Amino acid sequence: MTKSNFILLQQGVLNILKKATKSKHEADIEGIKTLFDDNKGNETEKKLAIEHALRELIMKTHINDMQAIEKLIEISIAIAKIELISPYSPVVLLVDVFDVKTLDHCENLFMFVEKNVHVFKGEHFFTPCKNHLLRMCNDLLRRLSRSQNTVFCGRILLFLAKFFPFSERSGLNIISEFNVENITEFGSVDGDDPMEETLEDSSLKVDRHLYMKFWGLQEFFRCPNNCYDFTQWKKFTSTSTDVLAAFKSFKLEESSGSKQMKTTKTTEEAMNIDNEKVEESSGHFFAKFLTNPKLLSLQLSDSNFRRTVLVQYLILFQYLTATVKFKSEKDQLNSTQQEWLQETELSVYKLLSETPPNGKEFVETIKHILKREEMWNNWKNESCKEIQRPVGSEPKAGSEPATTNKRKYLGDTIAEATKVGKFDLGNSELTRLWNLCPDNLQACKGSDRNFLPSLESYLDNPKEKNDPTYEWRALRLVSRQSSHFFTILSPPNEKIEKISDYLKSFHQKIQKDKGEMEAKLEANNNTELQIEQEQAEHFTEDAGDGIEDGEVADENIHKTTTATPEQIVEISKALGDDWKKLGVKLGYTSDVLEFYASKEKEPCVKMLSSWMEEDDDANLDNLLYTIEGLKLEKAVEVVKKMVGSEDDQQE
Repeated sequence: MTKSNFILLQQGVLNILKKATKSKHEADIEGIKTLFDDNKGNETEKKLAIEHALRELIMKTHINDMQAIEKLIEISIAIAKIELISPYSPVVLLVDVFDVKTLDHCENLFMFVEKNVHVFKGEHFFTPCKNHLLRMCNDLLRRLSRSQNTVFCGRILLFLAKFFPFSERSGLNIISEFNVENITEFGSVDGDDPMEETLEDSSLKVDRHLYMKFWGLQEFFRCPNNCYDFTQWKKFTSTSTDVLAAFKSFKLEESSGSKQMKTTKTTEEAMNIDNEKVEESSGHFFAKFLTNPKLLSLQLSDSNFRRTVLVQYLILFQYLTATVKFKSEKDQLNSTQQEWLQETELSVYKLLSETPPNGKEFVETIKHILKREEMWNNWKNESCKEIQRPVGSEPKAGSEPATTNKRKYLGDTIAEATKVGKFDLGNSELTRLWNLCPDNLQACKGSDRNFLPSLESYLDNPKEKNDPTYEWRALRLVSRQSSHFFTILSPPNEKIEKISDYLKSFHQKIQKDKGEMEAKLEANNNTELQIEQEQAEHFTEDAGDGIEDGEVADENIHKTTTATPEQIVEISKALGDDWKKLGVKLGYTSDVLEFYASKEKEPCVKMLSSWMEEDDDANLDNLLYTIEGLKLEKAVEVVKKMVGSEDDQQE
């Protein structure tokens, strides 16, 4: 490939890429492919020309435009898929950009890498790109501070975990190495300045000996292999015995939980740390223990801190007794050491179960986690074999997929409930309670919602009088249900000496009034009954006289008639869709009308038939009057004809 052809191809690709970055439209990939095919020369050199064009446009023109950089890398991915450039070229472009950008810009650009993790995991990119991506991430991690850029570091590690397969050996600690660089620094306490302190509700003394032994345990947690040395083992058992005894002598109460308990010194005194030491350790923002001597009394009172130390014991014990492939032959515990370890493990579990809150549940969770850790340890002992699906778990070719019941959308369920006049609250029990009565306001006014007893029954009930609040409740009932509460005292200036005497006189008063009222009602009923009998006798005499004389009643009065089933059907056809309006006028509620509409084939016929049977005033005249008020002209004409025909028959 000549130099002129190389430049022509590079310039042509640059023009297409520039148009793509300036507009919102997608790049002309077909145009680049046409230039690639038309240009004569070696295929490798033509790929190199396109890669040069991409790198030049990114590094020289759009280095400060993050959107343009992302778009150009997306174009490079699309070009790489059709093999116009090398598969690793998009990652190389990313590496170049990360090398020249600040950490803030790198953090924003890395979001693009995270979104396209599925692209880089594809068959076309994974093998050529995995080393370049790993190198790019390691370079970023070296530039970042794990204390100041903790979140960004975590994102990079999560990306690597998603990108590489589970059995990728480069990401596994196969030989079980420990991070011996994780050193917990703690200061020595001078003998001239003893830090003796006694915790409240306990005889435990927090002195410099306990402080040194407590933080000295971190050396064994950092490097468990030290426990296989006889001298170090003696030191570990002696220190552990004292520390666990301190935990046992000072137990946390359930009410305190993880709150810090009071100590003989105030919190201000305990937090009075030397300013120079604070400035020296201000750079340590990552999760590390605070080892200041004045904080130990507070830390022993904190349940979370105590749990952390005790769980460290359990992890150490599991490693010492587990079968690890890369342990040396001398790294073994004898029978005496194993017995001490088993006893101490039980003691640690007991302390964890007694540590609030939810100590027993926490112990069960820790046991489950450590059980899973044994499985991972066995997997590493077997050289980290690739995890595959068991035979028979994959669906057979041609088999029908398992049918699953799709969950309805909330809007659909609400719409379906609304159609039938119901409410759907998303919970079966709430929906049932809410739909007990369609009209919630009417349900609140129902008699079954009135929990107040009647005044007379409350005053008559001897059981209520034993209640200390009887008098107070009785006075409230009197004030709500009787006007005598304001008028029973005579004279007006008389004072009430005893509430019981007042209630007794009040009870007698309402019983007297009740007797007088019953007598008046009985007298009124007798009077009304006598009047009705006289009117009936007079009407019978008048009717007999009329029949004897052959006289006819007033011509303007006609006999009212009910509608026949055939007439009801004819009226229903005339009403059509307006039958619900008539139903409301006839006194039917909306839920009854909805019931007729949903259950009956001819709801109007059923409604009119029920009305004619149940209502004493149901007749064609009243029906005509109601329909005329609704201005249903077609139905009015039909009913008028029926009424007219009835009148003609009577004549």
